[in-house]
Amino acid sequence: MEKSYSESYAAAGVDITAGYRSVELMKQYVARTMNEHCIGGLGGFGGLFELDCTGYKHPVLISGTDGVGTKLKVAMIMDKHDTIGIDCVAMCVNDVICAGAKPLVFLDYIACGRNVPEKIANIVKGVAEGCVQADCALVGGETAEHPGMMPEDEYDLAGFTVGVVDKEKILNNETMVAGDVILALPSTGVHSNGFSLVRKVFNIDADPDVLFSTPAELGGKTLGEALLAPTKIYVKPVLKVLEEVQVKGISHITGGGFYENIPRSLKKGCCARINKADVRTPALFHLMQKVGGISEHDMFNTFNMGVGMVLTVPAEQADKALEILHANGEPEAYRLGVIAEGEGVELC
Repeated sequence: MEKSYSESYAAAGVDITAGYRSVELMKQYVARTMNEHCIGGLGGFGGLFELDCTGYKHPVLISGTDGVGTKLKVAMIMDKHDTIGIDCVAMCVNDVICAGAKPLVFLDYIACGRNVPEKIANIVKGVAEGCVQADCALVGGETAEHPGMMPEDEYDLAGFTVGVVDKEKILNNETMVAGDVILALPSTGVHSNGFSLVRKVFNIDADPDVLFSTPAELGGKTLGEALLAPTKIYVKPVLKVLEEVQVKGISHITGGGFYENIPRSLKKGCCARINKADVRTPALFHLMQKVGGISEHDMFNTFNMGVGMVLTVPAEQADKALEILHANGEPEAYRLGVIAEGEGVELC
């Protein structure tokens, strides 16, 4: 069938032919994520995925959704759109693995002031790369052109994932006890949280050129490059640990930092005792704290401080867990702290 075209819709600011062009450009990236469980291709009203329950006694589906937040402003100023999709995938899949689930499928949603096919395809390129890293299929999505709702050169990005876990293997912190060990999986930087504060600290909205500066602390990188480092995806190494180690809790360190996220995986009556000197914090965070005059408490209550995810394991299995992490893409994983009696997080 010949592609449709509406002169009236185009006059209102929506170019549906650009949408067709975007889909054609992104197909090569989406194809990288497809596997034997995917049915059909792009263009249907829904993404089809055949669920293989082999090996599951009682499969439970878990879903997660998130966006990238105002990190998008940095990507727009830098005119770099091919990695922001990794962030979108990471924010979703890193959440569902906290329940011990394997992500299966992902869908994205892009709203833009004007559909520039090459830009949209670049965004989806990043989404596809994130899906490859998470070993899940990009089975669909939506690009919506919103003239009058946002400036022509701006866009928003969100995503949605569905994973599966055996009911008996859903992570349960009921066996957590004092003496259990907390392991840190390092972050790649700020990830995708706290960017409203980041933008204020560096006065980015008023002085966007600051993103092209090269602070001495960043070792030759521009500020923009350091801030746009994609969120790390922890799916594969964590799933490997779950195969061989009794993991009692996992926390994805997002907005709210240590103080809000670590307690989400703790048993009532348990606290996470962490020596601040043991937290391996990258220079970017020290730079933000200095420039912004931010208190230490607020830094740990806003940012990941160099720790993107924490796992709590029995003390006698900590070395084994680290060995597995080191062999599966997390060579810098380390002991962060211990579980003690109490509540919340104790930063000593």
